[in-house]
Amino acid sequence: MSVSLTFMCAPVGGTRDAVFGDDLLSERGLRETRAARAMLPPYSLAIRAPSNRCAQTAGVLGLETTLEPALRDFDYGMWRGRTVGEVATDDPYTYAAWLTDPDAAPPGGESVRRLCRRTANWLSSVPTGTGRVLAITEPAVVRASLVHALSAPATAFWHFDVPPLSAVSLTLRGGRWNVRLGHIPPDRAGTTRTVPLPCVAAQDKRVLVWGEAVSDEPYELIARV
Repeated sequence: MSVSLTFMCAPVGGTRDAVFGDDLLSERGLRETRAARAMLPPYSLAIRAPSNRCAQTAGVLGLETTLEPALRDFDYGMWRGRTVGEVATDDPYTYAAWLTDPDAAPPGGESVRRLCRRTANWLSSVPTGTGRVLAITEPAVVRASLVHALSAPATAFWHFDVPPLSAVSLTLRGGRWNVRLGHIPPDRAGTTRTVPLPCVAAQDKRVLVWGEAVSDEPYELIARV
């Protein structure tokens, strides 16, 4: 049986004023999220990352979601709570290295390669037969998922543009993830097909849907050509 996993990105701040770590939605983000509510794809289970930003996005969208800690954002270490502009000004060399070297990390934080590894472990733990899943999560997790699904090198991470509230779908068939990009067709928006199906497994909102893999074996990201 196949699995269809649709990621929807929670809105974040602008390029320079975005905060490393958790943040609430701006007024613009709230407006855009309300507008997107009628265009949700059909799903049997909705999950979300543990941030306040993702919880607020799910609430505005009218979703009953199950918390999935494995979908958490980067560990930003000492950069947490600071804006991109502040870090780029005060620590330009470390910031530039983090954007170009997948093994570089914020002081005390997480590298791109480690994020890709834990995201790949989580995707590998998704059981077949899960059905259609909607995940409200962070742009970084979507990028890491695309790196894994496309067997791309970790250096491709920052080359994926993930706009706020964009939907990226991964479908698991025959042990391989296929990527689908695009918009929600207008004929599906606001119809009965967008009404969420009941899901008994999501009754306890604090329970992990799929346990996060604990293996920390080296995860090599090699492009297939």
